[in-house]
Amino acid sequence: MEKKYLLLVFLFFLIALEGVTQNKKNNFIKTDTLSLSKSTQIIGLPIVFYTPETSFGVGGGAQFFYLNKVNRFNLRKSSLMLDVIYTSEKQLIIDANPKLFFNDGDYYLDAAFKFKIFPNSFWGIGPNSKPESLERYNMQTVMIRGDFLKRLPKSSLNFGAQYRFQSDKMLEKQEGGMLASDTIPGSENVIMNGLGFVFNLDDRDNIFSPNKGNYFQINAWYASKVLGSTYSFNKYAIDLRKYFPVNSYLVIAGRAYIENSFGVVPFQHQAWLGGGDRMRGYFRGRYIDNHLYTLQGEARFKIHSRWRANVFAAIGQVAPYIIDIFYGVKLSGGAGIRYKLLKKNDTLLRLDFGVNKDLDTGIYFGVNEAF
Repeated sequence: MEKKYLLLVFLFFLIALEGVTQNKKNNFIKTDTLSLSKSTQIIGLPIVFYTPETSFGVGGGAQFFYLNKVNRFNLRKSSLMLDVIYTSEKQLIIDANPKLFFNDGDYYLDAAFKFKIFPNSFWGIGPNSKPESLERYNMQTVMIRGDFLKRLPKSSLNFGAQYRFQSDKMLEKQEGGMLASDTIPGSENVIMNGLGFVFNLDDRDNIFSPNKGNYFQINAWYASKVLGSTYSFNKYAIDLRKYFPVNSYLVIAGRAYIENSFGVVPFQHQAWLGGGDRMRGYFRGRYIDNHLYTLQGEARFKIHSRWRANVFAAIGQVAPYIIDIFYGVKLSGGAGIRYKLLKKNDTLLRLDFGVNKDLDTGIYFGVNEAF
């Protein structure tokens, strides 16, 4: 791929609205699992931005906090994140991500819905795919994910079931390219329907911009033709995160992520390296394969009550077989700034600049920390 020196021009206009109704008993709606109130805090995020992947784009987001749907074990609020983005490259993304607590936090639903029409880039599969192999394609995706977890008694441990559905419809493939040959799994229309389980330990002080605690998660899910999937394959992932508060001005964060896939895996579901949360500095999906590991470290400095500065570094690799995953290494690093939207809320605006060992660069603007 031709090297691109990235320039991000962004303008964001922040609207913070707090609509809190009276907490009277007769305002509650009783259900079988949860007492709901209309008390809600809303943070609005209109955005204008530019990146090489999207060209000029506009979008809007909103994060809803349900103040009476709280996990009493760690005082976390239920939330719903919504965003819509459209770009001059005719890319459309619609996201919804509810995180809801039931029965005072004994049960937890972490779900996601995504619809996107997204012209994208493909370099082939493997750790040694060549820059000159770049080809373009366009795909429509509908994704639904639901994780329902039960907190184990007197602990921060959670165990539960997963459901995943994804439909990928190819809208356009580059003539004469690898995907147009239909020899790569996923280059035709694909449906994935899968079930699995998840186990985690989560004692972070908050889930949006943690300052202390741990997040350890293991999950496995299985896509099968019996369930209506185009291909049958298994996927396993381990996500380990640790946060060390050095003092009131500095937090050290670390993350190890390992993903393994077995079977005939369509390229849309192979492990990907790069992007805003997994080795910033690489294009998201610049390298993909069945197996992946990444190790990331980040220093987070509090320089003002609302402003923070971060520096980060990462290593990782993809490979077709587990035995090959530690042959060769990809490197990246960078720095960024953060802005805390409300004094009493942990939601952050994030702007990062990343560079990889080939001196390709990436700029990432989003909400909350990368991990």
